[in-house]
Amino acid sequence: MRNLDEFPALGFLQEMGIPTVDYGLAGSEDEVVEVAARIGFPVAIKVSAEKILHKTELGGVALDIGGPDEARAAYRRLLDAAATSGVAYGSGLRGVIVQEMVRGGTEFILGGFRDPGFGPVIMFGLGGIFTELFKDASFRLAPVDEEEAGRMISETRAGTLITGFRGAPALDRGAICAVISRLSERMAASDEILEFDINPFVAFPSRVLALDALFKLN
Repeated sequence: MRNLDEFPALGFLQEMGIPTVDYGLAGSEDEVVEVAARIGFPVAIKVSAEKILHKTELGGVALDIGGPDEARAAYRRLLDAAATSGVAYGSGLRGVIVQEMVRGGTEFILGGFRDPGFGPVIMFGLGGIFTELFKDASFRLAPVDEEEAGRMISETRAGTLITGFRGAPALDRGAICAVISRLSERMAASDEILEFDINPFVAFPSRVLALDALFKLN
C-alpha cells in the first residue's frame, strides 16, 4: 500500500484525464520564481512532503504570492514551517508546489473508499472548509454513469449551488458528472485505488479543476 500526497496525486488525476490546477514542483528559490513565472503571478505555494498531509494547520501554505521577491520569501518561510515537523530535504521534503492562484468557483469534494461488505463506493458533497461542518454528501456503489452521478448531486444541498443559487451563474454540471463517473469506473475496474479524497474540487460555469487530492493505492 502506498499513499499519494498532493503532488503525485495531481499527476495521477491528470493521467486519468481529470483536469487539475496548473502546478509545478520547485526545490529552490530560483525554481520557485521560474515555475511561478511560467504559471503567472499571483500563485499559491505549498509544502510538498509525503508526511505532511494537512498543510494549512502547519503553516505550510502561502497564498496570493504576487511577485519574485514574495515567492522567495514564501519558500524560505514554508521550509521553516516544515522543519518544525521534522521534515527537511533528505528527510521527507520533496520541495514546494507552486500553483495557479484560482479565484472564484464553488468548492466541492469527491471521494471514494472500499466498503468491506459492498465494495467500491463513490462520494460527492460540499467541499472546502464546509466539508466537516455541514456533512452534506451523497454516496453510491461504483461504478456510476453520468446520469446516476447527476442524481447523486441532486440529493445534496450542494447541488443547489450548481444550478445557480440566488442569481449566481450555473456551474458546469456535465463536467462534474463526467469526473464522478470516470473516478467510479476506475475504482470498479480494479482494486488499485483503496481510498481517495479530492478537496477542493472547484466548479465554474465552463470548467472544473481539482486543486488538491490524496490517494491511497493498493
